[in-house]
Amino acid sequence: MPPSGFHRRALLLAAAAGLPGLALAQTPTPAGRWPSKPVTIVVPYSPGGGTDIVARTVAQRLSELWGVSVMVDNRTGANGVIGSQYVAKQAPDGHTLLMVVGSHAINPVLMKVLPYDTPKAFTPITRLADSPMVLVVSAKAPYKDLRELLEVARKEPMAVGYSEGQTRLTGELMRQAAQLKTEGVPYKGGAPIMVDIIGGHLPLGVTSVLTALPHVQAGNLRVIGVAAAERMPIFPEAMSFRELGLGQVESLSWYGLFGPAGLPPTLVAQINADLRRITSDPALQKQMTSQGAQVVLTPPEEFARFLQAETAKWAQVAQRGGIQAE
Repeated sequence: MPPSGFHRRALLLAAAAGLPGLALAQTPTPAGRWPSKPVTIVVPYSPGGGTDIVARTVAQRLSELWGVSVMVDNRTGANGVIGSQYVAKQAPDGHTLLMVVGSHAINPVLMKVLPYDTPKAFTPITRLADSPMVLVVSAKAPYKDLRELLEVARKEPMAVGYSEGQTRLTGELMRQAAQLKTEGVPYKGGAPIMVDIIGGHLPLGVTSVLTALPHVQAGNLRVIGVAAAERMPIFPEAMSFRELGLGQVESLSWYGLFGPAGLPPTLVAQINADLRRITSDPALQKQMTSQGAQVVLTPPEEFARFLQAETAKWAQVAQRGGIQAE
């Protein structure tokens, strides 16, 4: 008997994902079971960014596993606040979820007024993956490595471009820890920072791996420092700050999944377990690694503790640097 329309679509999805046969084993969810209708993952940032890429990668595989459509809805604005506010108002039935990046825990530090209480408005499900912030310079920059750059920046004033809360505070953390004479320069996005560094108008920039990667691959930029415990496989020549005794310079552009407040623990556990199932696929892990991200998939309780620690950490950095909420 030829496969049904549902199974034909499922086979096509599975083939596209490199997971032959997985979707064929799935059947539509019976009535009364979750999910009972399409699931939406809200990404409060623009299409094509790191969070959007991660969300779409996960959505495709969850759709196969759950037997329902899992859609990504980009609701941009206010550094993630617009989309997050939308999710906070939705019913906690598991059919509307939120995928955010590290700025979610930093917004309460840098914004005087938010339309929700961040710890109370959302249910943490998992920290899905991590990707460290990086320090970039022009490919033509004279610095041999991070050690040499920091030696120069301790003696000479240098401008460091940033584009949002986490990149701003990461640059400030670097300045404090390494006692640098750097000064942050605000930009409206990561792309203009890359353009100005390549053009020789800006010496340094703090950005995400995904923003820097295409310019590094094109030979126009160089990642010179990694704000993580270890070097990254895709940038093997870039030193980590910890190598120079600056282990406190750690800034993870983590990707986290939330539901609205009140999401039942049974649903949280199921979504977490299903994510663990799909992220165990070596093809998905390889895809994430190629984009500079590492799958971590923490339990919800651990994720909640991590969020509290992140907000407290960046609040201290802002206080030491005299950075006021706006």
